[in-house]
Amino acid sequence: MSQAVRLRTAAVVGGSVGGLFAANLLARRGWHVTVFERVAEGLQSRGAGIAMHDELEALITAAGAHLSGPGGGRVDGRTAYDRSGRRLAYFHYPQVLTSWARVFNALQSAFPPADYHGGREVAAIEDGPEGALLRLADGHEVRADLVVGADGFRSTVRAQVAPEVRPRYAGYVAWRGLVEESELSERFRSEVFERYAFIFPGGSQFIGYCVAGSDDSLTPGRRRYNFLWYYPVDEDGELADLLTDAAGRRHEFSIPPPLIRPGHGETLRRRAAALLPAPFHEAVQRATQLMIQPIYDVESRRIAFGRIALVGDAAFVARPHVGIGVLKAAQDAAALAESLSQEPDVQRALARYQALRMPAGIAAVRLGQRLGAFIERRLEAPWTDPALGLRAERVIEISARLPAEHEVGDPACTT
Repeated sequence: MSQAVRLRTAAVVGGSVGGLFAANLLARRGWHVTVFERVAEGLQSRGAGIAMHDELEALITAAGAHLSGPGGGRVDGRTAYDRSGRRLAYFHYPQVLTSWARVFNALQSAFPPADYHGGREVAAIEDGPEGALLRLADGHEVRADLVVGADGFRSTVRAQVAPEVRPRYAGYVAWRGLVEESELSERFRSEVFERYAFIFPGGSQFIGYCVAGSDDSLTPGRRRYNFLWYYPVDEDGELADLLTDAAGRRHEFSIPPPLIRPGHGETLRRRAAALLPAPFHEAVQRATQLMIQPIYDVESRRIAFGRIALVGDAAFVARPHVGIGVLKAAQDAAALAESLSQEPDVQRALARYQALRMPAGIAAVRLGQRLGAFIERRLEAPWTDPALGLRAERVIEISARLPAEHEVGDPACTT
């Protein structure tokens, strides 16, 4: 009598986009995958706008997911403005801009719900010659042939295997917001709503573009406007205050949007009125829910540790100027799944994965640092320091392309 072949098992720590890419791609290659997400409530409402790339769409399909709805807001290119609203540059680059939630929902729908466990926090991981052992905070133990750390830039998995790697604050935050199209003035809707805009109001950077509505609608009047405003904030003073809620609790790396004290939003709106050109400041004035994203760099020295692999933001965090966070997580997951298909031995497969993805992670971090250097250094604009090689037209061109597409020696890719 023939013996049944035992399925290889994988435990994915982190049930967001990166974890779901890894889980789906491994499951489609015959692995039995279990996902552990520490947050009990759904993640569908998290995230904001993201830029789509052809490769990202292909990887979503490869993961067995299907993007519902018409896609996203389509733009022909990117336009840069100064603080008076004067056009500085234009870069023709057709692109689809969509919401993070749309990608997450597609990936979650493709994964078996019985194998996705929300509210299950991993407290400890032990690696061994016969497999890895996960100890959950509730006392349960799980054994697996492979552990995938996909638990974001505050990764519990990374903290255990590489405790020396810590997020480094970049000296500024991104204020984010979404506004219903119907709440915006006729002038805003006709002049700027469908443009992918980059504004340099002095010492900061504002980016805005249209995305689908909350129901994925692209019908005029039912869409939304997504913006992020990079603004310098001292770590020990203003940042600590921004991350302190009304009850006096200081949150370490970020603060849930509902806990942001109202006074901070009022301050931001006053700054918008003073610094942003009309009608762009209207988006900040009319946003009903603001989010604060402190900007951090994470650069790992290794992303493979025996039977444990790091993917997505658990491995590298590139500043969002690069606009490839979701794509990078998908590429990591695809390289991991392919390496495990090519090499039966898990440890050798993970070494192969590390060799494939380390250069891409480092390049993304370096590019993000270069694009954000002027804010970190409190310069007026990227072109204030000619050594950065970042005039307005270069900023909007470089940020549109993937790090791998830049030429060797491009000053935007070096430190």
